[in-house]
Amino acid sequence: MNGVLLGVDLGTSGVKVLALNREGQVCAEAGASYPLLTPQPGWSEQRPADWAAAALQALKDVAGQLAARQLTPVALGLSGQMHGLVPLDAAGQVIRPAMLWNDARTGEQVAEIERLVPRDELIARIGNRAVAGFQWPKLLWLRQHEPENFAALRLALLPKDYLGYLLTGQAATEPSDASGVGLLNLQTLDWDEDLLRAAGLPRSLFPDVVPSHAVTGRLLPDIAAQTGLPTGLPVVAGGGDNAAAGIALGLSHRRPGRGSLSLGTSGVIFAPLSGPTPDPQGRVHLFAHADGGFHLLGVTLAAGGALQWFKDRVAPEIPLAQLMQEAAAVPDGSDGLSFLPYLAGERSPFMNPELRGAWSGLALAHGRGHLVRSLLEGVALSLGDVADVMKPLCGVQELLATGGGAGSALWLSLCAAATGLPVQVSDHAPGAAHGAALLAAVAAGWATDVAEVVERFAPPSTPLDHAAPDLEQARQRFRAAQHSPLIPQEASA
Repeated sequence: MNGVLLGVDLGTSGVKVLALNREGQVCAEAGASYPLLTPQPGWSEQRPADWAAAALQALKDVAGQLAARQLTPVALGLSGQMHGLVPLDAAGQVIRPAMLWNDARTGEQVAEIERLVPRDELIARIGNRAVAGFQWPKLLWLRQHEPENFAALRLALLPKDYLGYLLTGQAATEPSDASGVGLLNLQTLDWDEDLLRAAGLPRSLFPDVVPSHAVTGRLLPDIAAQTGLPTGLPVVAGGGDNAAAGIALGLSHRRPGRGSLSLGTSGVIFAPLSGPTPDPQGRVHLFAHADGGFHLLGVTLAAGGALQWFKDRVAPEIPLAQLMQEAAAVPDGSDGLSFLPYLAGERSPFMNPELRGAWSGLALAHGRGHLVRSLLEGVALSLGDVADVMKPLCGVQELLATGGGAGSALWLSLCAAATGLPVQVSDHAPGAAHGAALLAAVAAGWATDVAEVVERFAPPSTPLDHAAPDLEQARQRFRAAQHSPLIPQEASA
């Protein structure tokens, strides 16, 4: 009865570790941050050594809290940011900093992939068109621009899977994260041999794919000594951050009418599916879900990231709460000011890393509150573009809010108006670390399968209690700005 599950989420801004008891309650948690490296415009990198140091410290902090309460970890699940490339050499050492999900340097490699494999065939195989942030284009970039590093490459891991390798000495991945590499066949849930041949990449570069709830290894003695966790603790494959968060929110392909809206660094709409049904144009992603089904995922790259950028670069001395209050005082539509949130290129529906952000309609009458309000509206309208693509494919009828931005009723109401979908809020907003812990429940013997886990631990939710804003005119101005010379017409929605 004193056993607990551990969940680790290796995010973009930091790592979070928590422990759950049998009632699904958090009984210990800790976190640590690490820097984001942007050595050139469009580049986004992190040092895996920074991840490792932060994760081990957070695990140690949680282990100490549990020991004080005489609670014992019985299994550990993993989650983390998707798509990144962690390149390892023959000795298992990191070759260069990891290239992240929001790295936009691989436009040429995306074009190369589409020359190698027709887009419609690629979408049929992997559920997605070629995308700059995926791991496959990163490998081609490494081969072209850093041939000495590519020559040393023996294993290409995703971020959370690198952490699993560090903890256990075993390399493995699972479908929800692996389907964001760009080389996983969604019919077989294994690496696509035809695509590997077309790309000239050996199968040996990639770890085996196991179910999301599978034990991939056990905690190494030296890691146990560093953290205070039990030697041999089972480590479970887990899920990509969005899939793990979906598990925590109770989102399953068995309940396809409910999806989620995440306002984190990126903005994400997640909608479960029972089968692999992609958008024929590849404007949104189709990935495997950690519950054994599939899900659609539409991504606005800069959501909370855009707001954080504004605070850091434009108003560093102003508390975020004050900025949000100023935005709330501005009328719907921001008095004619529009914001395109493409600060890091854009995923859905454009899949164009070259897009850039802009304000349109700026006038002398506008103040800081207008800038923030239009930023919030621009992110919401961008997510509206995502919802317009997804709704005919999946029949999603409501969204459950999550992510740091879900604490703003104003922002959620803007997203509800922009997507045309009612938004639910939960009493607590469990995230990816929570879902990672739940995915370890089967290994701990707490449940027979993931479906039982999802059903048992789904959080309660209530409808958003906030006046619905009127964004119709703002939407029309947003559309006009999208079709301005700022955006190439062939990339427009």
